[in-house]
Amino acid sequence: MNTALMVIDIQNDYFPGGRMALDGMDAAAMHCQALLKNFRARQAPIFIVQHLFNTPNPPFFAPDTHGAELHHSVAPAARDRVIVKHAVNCFLGTELLQELHRAGAGNLVICGAMSHMCVDAAVRAAADFGFPCTLAHDACATRALEFNGVTVPAEHVHAAYLAALSGAYARVVSTAEILHGLEEGSLQGLD
Repeated sequence: MNTALMVIDIQNDYFPGGRMALDGMDAAAMHCQALLKNFRARQAPIFIVQHLFNTPNPPFFAPDTHGAELHHSVAPAARDRVIVKHAVNCFLGTELLQELHRAGAGNLVICGAMSHMCVDAAVRAAADFGFPCTLAHDACATRALEFNGVTVPAEHVHAAYLAALSGAYARVVSTAEILHGLEEGSLQGLD
């Protein structure tokens, strides 16, 4: 079985100047790029997910806009598969599950944005489909949220969501730990 990489929604609108800029997006993209480089060198399966809203007047990721385009740091290579989605969950209404099976993917390494939305949904869905998941915590980004008059800083949103995923749904580790595990020939029991 192959370990596949899923890069979720690294798109221009999430970067500074975009319509939904996230905290730490540049650093997260740099770590995603490091994972892409490693997986490409090993010719491992790569799935780059792109979110396009298909509703009138979307808040961001509007089709045919610069903001919806994949960021240059994760520009697809010839062998990479691009999965276009229209929902938070990248498995919903897409061919992702079939493509993962076709690629012989047994384990998933996941990175991207937003930690509290599309990354969370992807990890939970993948785990429900039986994929052991490893989540690169420093290759994900999010933003501050507000609920009932309380503002939750981005770093707390990120920590809370990744803490909830850790264990039951995924191994949550750093990009460096993932790259070291791949170099050693294993993701500590996932291969």
